[in-house]
Amino acid sequence: MKGKTRSWWGWGNVEDAVAGTEGEELTRRTARMLPNADLTVHEAPALEVFGVGASRIKAPDALSALVSADVRDRLAHSHGQAFRDVVRALLGRLPHVPDLVVRPTSESEVVHVLDWCHEANIAVIPFGGGSSVVGGVEPRVGDQYTGAVSLDLTSMDQVLEVDATSRAALVQAGVLGPHLEEQLRPRGYTLRFFPQSFEFSSLGGWLATRAGGHFATHLTHIDDLTESLRVVTPSGIVESRRLPGSGAGPSPDRMFLGSEGSLGVITRAWVRLQDRPRWRAGASVAFAQYDAGVRAVRALSQSGLNPANCRLLDPMEALINAGSATAVLVLGFESADHPVDAWMDRALELCRDHGGTLDEPARYTESTGRAARTAAADAWRSSFVRMPYQRDALAARGMIVETFETACTWDRFDAVRAAVDDAARDAMRQVGAEGVVTCRFTHVYPDGPAPYFGIYAAGRWGRTVEQWDEIKHAVSGALIAAGATITHHHAVGRDHRPWYDQQCPDLFAAALRAGKKVLDPAGILNPGAVLDPLPTA
Repeated sequence: MKGKTRSWWGWGNVEDAVAGTEGEELTRRTARMLPNADLTVHEAPALEVFGVGASRIKAPDALSALVSADVRDRLAHSHGQAFRDVVRALLGRLPHVPDLVVRPTSESEVVHVLDWCHEANIAVIPFGGGSSVVGGVEPRVGDQYTGAVSLDLTSMDQVLEVDATSRAALVQAGVLGPHLEEQLRPRGYTLRFFPQSFEFSSLGGWLATRAGGHFATHLTHIDDLTESLRVVTPSGIVESRRLPGSGAGPSPDRMFLGSEGSLGVITRAWVRLQDRPRWRAGASVAFAQYDAGVRAVRALSQSGLNPANCRLLDPMEALINAGSATAVLVLGFESADHPVDAWMDRALELCRDHGGTLDEPARYTESTGRAARTAAADAWRSSFVRMPYQRDALAARGMIVETFETACTWDRFDAVRAAVDDAARDAMRQVGAEGVVTCRFTHVYPDGPAPYFGIYAAGRWGRTVEQWDEIKHAVSGALIAAGATITHHHAVGRDHRPWYDQQCPDLFAAALRAGKKVLDPAGILNPGAVLDPLPTA
């Protein structure tokens, strides 16, 4: 990302935004799918449109070098990267802006910031890469605080120690994905954790949101890669012991994983590393019937083969992102220890048992560089990286382009898919947005998949946020009613709270609130995300 400029309103880098022939082709493809869509392009407004006021608070002199009151900086830290965030920025509607952005460079400075905010009743919103899609970094905290600061940890970005014997590393929480891998690569290691947000998200963000990586099976959640955590809270520091496993009571790590900065600020972690892969295999399998593809993936998930990639796209998703007219399974294996030919061969045998066909043979490579790829896998990987940029471009053209991700057991999948499809289509009719619903699997487990539903609809410019909110509300209710989770890997934030509160057992929620009262007695840490703000004295 060196030499590039982060967008203050949308995804990624300004220089990488959709433009030229890519934008023209995107518009043509969308017009073919939704011929009645008004695809007029709308540009981001000038910063002055937002009317950002002066900061209500002033940092202590000892912290002044860490503080930014710049309007562009504050606006960039006022929202995440969900569809509704991007559109609100394009419309000039960002009402919740932090008073200051604070960038500590050490844990002691984090302690100092929390001490100041605790005493001054200032809300603190921990901020990594800012890629939240659930309102997790938005300072929407109510009026009971004297102000709000965005605590940007990206200056704390170093690998502090590598234990080669145990194959683990001590890493500061603010490091973004590419810089983490840059530091591990010379030693031959990788964290092997690549969410779609990899380039613009941080280790601390992954930990705080219990993020899921790109890999479909085995060590795919950040939980699986966490050896221990160190967390700063307003009441003191919590550090868990480095262990490969322990049965000594409830896990302190599990308490903070997924807490979204509401219980403390993760400053560093010991994480489990992997040797960099040497052997890879890739294949693209077509299924004339989507249900046959689902059965094949279930067989794969229960086979113990543990593919690195097992991404099933329904026909509409495959058409939009891979140019295929049938359901497509993007399948891959990799290993640092041994060739994976036998694993791929057996996986393809399972796929053929369920009617799967290959347009081209599987590819097997041995290298330390580029992963094995097929033409379809290449197309998918390219579209996977470009999706957020294209989402922004379509949002600027009045389209509603957003996703729901969930997880359910295999026996419930058909009912969950039908419930989501019905709820989304009905909601689109209600709000007057003609569109399509797609589905793909991002992760699979022996007992169930993680379906990822996409909405592509023609909205009405100026009303697309409200239209999306209606669709979101309908589908979220359908997910909970069908027994699925409100989120598999996108966290709770503020946007998922109504449905998370239905999913979370009441007594557990009460215990969580009690824990927050101990760790954060003034209730300053990310109020409203996961937990409501604590009542003021």
